[in-house]
Amino acid sequence: MGSLKVEERSLDEGGIAKRLWNKLETERASALYSPYVLSLAAGDLHPNSFLHCISQDVYFLQAFAQAYELAEEYADDEEDKEAIAELRKRVLNRLRNQDALISASAMRIEELLDKLSVSLTGEELDVVERLYHRAMKLELEFIWSQSVHQRTVVPFLRLHDNSDNRFVIFSGFDVTCTSIDSSALLAELAVVAAAANASESQLLETPAADTRAMWNNLFSQYAEEYQQCIEGIIPGQAGTEKTLQEGYDYDGLCKTLEQISNVEKMATERVINSNVLSGLNLEDIKRAGERLTLQDGCEKFVHDVTQSESSAPEVHILSYCWCGDLIWSAFSSVEQTKLNIHSNDLEYKESISTGKMITNMLSPTDKLDAFNNITNNMNGSKLTTVYIGGSVGDLLCLLEADIGIVIGSDASLTNLATQFGIMLVPLFSGLVSKQREVTEGGYTACKSKDKGAPNILYTVSNWDEIYMFVLGR
Repeated sequence: MGSLKVEERSLDEGGIAKRLWNKLETERASALYSPYVLSLAAGDLHPNSFLHCISQDVYFLQAFAQAYELAEEYADDEEDKEAIAELRKRVLNRLRNQDALISASAMRIEELLDKLSVSLTGEELDVVERLYHRAMKLELEFIWSQSVHQRTVVPFLRLHDNSDNRFVIFSGFDVTCTSIDSSALLAELAVVAAAANASESQLLETPAADTRAMWNNLFSQYAEEYQQCIEGIIPGQAGTEKTLQEGYDYDGLCKTLEQISNVEKMATERVINSNVLSGLNLEDIKRAGERLTLQDGCEKFVHDVTQSESSAPEVHILSYCWCGDLIWSAFSSVEQTKLNIHSNDLEYKESISTGKMITNMLSPTDKLDAFNNITNNMNGSKLTTVYIGGSVGDLLCLLEADIGIVIGSDASLTNLATQFGIMLVPLFSGLVSKQREVTEGGYTACKSKDKGAPNILYTVSNWDEIYMFVLGR
């Protein structure tokens, strides 16, 4: 079983070195978004900080030399012994200032790790993984302990932690916080509720089957209309040659989003008129929300940012979700007084949904109005806003915020951004540029209102990057 386990892992994910590196995504983000590494990448790290870091190398190199010596003793294969001895020689040369450890050394270490792990059992590989993880944590502690003698743009909350500034974080919900659209979950609850009601009434399962068929029709019609709308908007989607707008066209984007909004509104209206959401029990909705799988790191970020020891920022969720109670339950670990949710809501009669809906938010414009209403009520304070979104409906708020962060890789959002001159820049690359502005004394997170919303949005692949950017380690 041990050898089979090794073979399966190798086929699926390459060698153990690559697998462990890919698995520790959180730790990698922690290192990348540290003040020391960001300043180093920006080229403005104070010389004293760099010298202090280098001066500590001797302790690590001595530990490496000792570790390689022990590893050489335990190696069975002569070729492996020679390779380990060569690594030890490089370390000793570095200690004598006669050589340097370069990235060919890191690759050689990974190759050796893969080779020496081939014969290990599953339990032994688990031990290797724990040791690898421990080594990564120690390295992170070293990186984050490095003193930085200049102002840095990370952690972002610390940069804006003062009585004169208010920091507000906004986020979408579906596809941003979740991996699925919440409407699909509510649809499944409606089918279950129909089956339960039929059982209590001693009827056949026809009501449940009818409800499922009705949902399938509603979703199919929406998907077809949405696709037709997108194909009509974005050249190339329907097989025509793709042409891009020249420059940033905010007005054109707004008009286009109106077309998409009409599709969304008609779909929601059909759901309401079909009465397919009637019969849902509020407690069932809450339980479903508590079991709803959020994207890795999302709930931890929302919880920790609202519990920050410094002046915790306000957090607002803006969502098309049909049921605010579902969102509240999804964030059950977060203190409700510190979280603000703006969405649609189901109507209830004695905790049972009537099928009607209180429609507060059905379009990107509705989200933008909510965003502006919240920020306009904060007059008298210097305000910094961050918006996190992953779908087309978030675009206007992403552009309005001081910092708009796109999470994930929604094709429609990416295509629209390209079509209307919006630049999508990896967050780390953007922060490197911002760090240089700090050094030059020209950095400000707030947008210049007289110049309109700039057309740059920042992209991340996961919530770990957002966490490290805002809160740090």
